[in-house]
Amino acid sequence: MASVITTFVATGGVLTACGSDDNRAASTAAVSGVSAGTTPCGGKSALTAEGSTAEQNAIATFNQVWGRSCPGKTVSYNPTGSGAGRTQFVAGHVDFAGSDSPLTSDQLAPAAKRCNGNPAWDLPLVFGPIALVYNLPGVHTLVVNSDVLAKIFSGVMTRWSDPVLAALNPGVALPDLRIAPIYRTDSSGTTDNLQRYLTADAPQSWTKGIGTEFQGGFGEGALKSAGVVQAVHTTSGAIGYVEKGFADQAGLPFTQIDTGNGGVPLNDDTARNAVNLANFVADGNDLVLDLNAIYGSQDPSAYPLVMATYEIVCSAGYDPDTAAAIKSFLSVATYNGQTYVSSAGYVPLPDKVKGRLVSAINAIR
Repeated sequence: MASVITTFVATGGVLTACGSDDNRAASTAAVSGVSAGTTPCGGKSALTAEGSTAEQNAIATFNQVWGRSCPGKTVSYNPTGSGAGRTQFVAGHVDFAGSDSPLTSDQLAPAAKRCNGNPAWDLPLVFGPIALVYNLPGVHTLVVNSDVLAKIFSGVMTRWSDPVLAALNPGVALPDLRIAPIYRTDSSGTTDNLQRYLTADAPQSWTKGIGTEFQGGFGEGALKSAGVVQAVHTTSGAIGYVEKGFADQAGLPFTQIDTGNGGVPLNDDTARNAVNLANFVADGNDLVLDLNAIYGSQDPSAYPLVMATYEIVCSAGYDPDTAAAIKSFLSVATYNGQTYVSSAGYVPLPDKVKGRLVSAINAIR
């Protein structure tokens, strides 16, 4: 297994103590409760986790909050990508995984075996928009749509001077420069979310399918979010996809997305409006989300390319110290930690998600 990395980031304030066809099962056993204003600090001092690079700054923020709320507590989080995180969780090498995609249908049975016969749950703890970062000197505002993105990432549209792009960007001097798409080479939930968006909103142009591996067959690959940022930064004409916090940190511009009523900019308000459109796939405590209402929205105040990062945990089957620590970390992140995520490029949990999440945390045993 790769070495475990503990990641920390500075936050913008002072932290204070305090229906799927996967047939996903759900336990609703009642155990010690988590609620606003309480800080459960039981269990072991150190947790291990691995997975999504998109959420690593959020986990670092939650880690700081947890350590201040419950002195001595820490999570060692290894940001290797969503696919690697799920694999390591199923293998029993980490206490929980972070993944921008839920467990796949073929992972449900081995995950339950890892959880001593109990189902694993996908718990959405982090929401973040995907920024389409680009490198076009002199172009400060760029509008694309889902059809354009589908054609770019499948190699059909190859020049920035393409008439379709020109029509989306009146008055903008787009260069006659070759488009250089940058995609993730590792197993990535961010890739999966981009491909799900293109499949849902541009089905005529994106026929490549979905999954955590890039299916477009065109462009230059880069490892992890940091690799995409670096490749876009150094490649004239490049466009790539990363979580907004990485784009902000790198100072890279990112596109607006035209959903039918003009370009929708990516900012805190448009991302929050989009997240509020998400629905749950099923009842119970396996909280997989259906994002199709976001992908297909023509609301000019909702940025359509957002994703949820799930913390994948055992519903039961942990030893008591691990179960208590996981409940402690998740509860602190759900309440105290959400105060600080906006400054790192994320969207605080909507109330309808927070309520279901708290019920699930309470039911872990």
